[in-house]
Amino acid sequence: MEKMNQAFEKIRANQAFERVKMLVGMDVEDEQQQAALEDGNSFSFMDDFNRRCTLTTKQRLYGFAICLVSGVTFTLLSVLVFFNPIKFGITFTFGNLLSLGSTAFLIGPKRQFTMMLDPVRIYATAIYIASMIIALFCAFYVHNKLLTLLAIILEFGALIWFVEVLIFL
Repeated sequence: MEKMNQAFEKIRANQAFERVKMLVGMDVEDEQQQAALEDGNSFSFMDDFNRRCTLTTKQRLYGFAICLVSGVTFTLLSVLVFFNPIKFGITFTFGNLLSLGSTAFLIGPKRQFTMMLDPVRIYATAIYIASMIIALFCAFYVHNKLLTLLAIILEFGALIWFVEVLIFL
């Protein structure tokens, strides 16, 4: 009876660990993936990338926290240089990129990429990323304060739409 209870506890512990892996974004390998690994075949570049760049749960949480805190810090520090649109554009956009990248640690780059390209989110994602590129282009190459400010306004609006789509859909 004791051995049976220990076996059930191991099964429950394994199931709990698999749930935690799924929650954090680590893929639980199924039989088809295992067979492909044994044959040496990979499904895609992103599958191969995710297999080679495995992080422990603790490392994922540290990466998420560091990127998120850094991103929020850069975004808040951008307020200090608000009246210089070029510096504001660079710090605000860099903070947004770090904050966006933090979720890749939490759920994995493949899952984040597929979620961002979901048909419901594709337009918000495209406008958000394009607005960040435009803001950086205006800040680094054009050096025009008015265009940089307009790009930042577009980026801020796209950020609000992007977050709204992520939260409510």
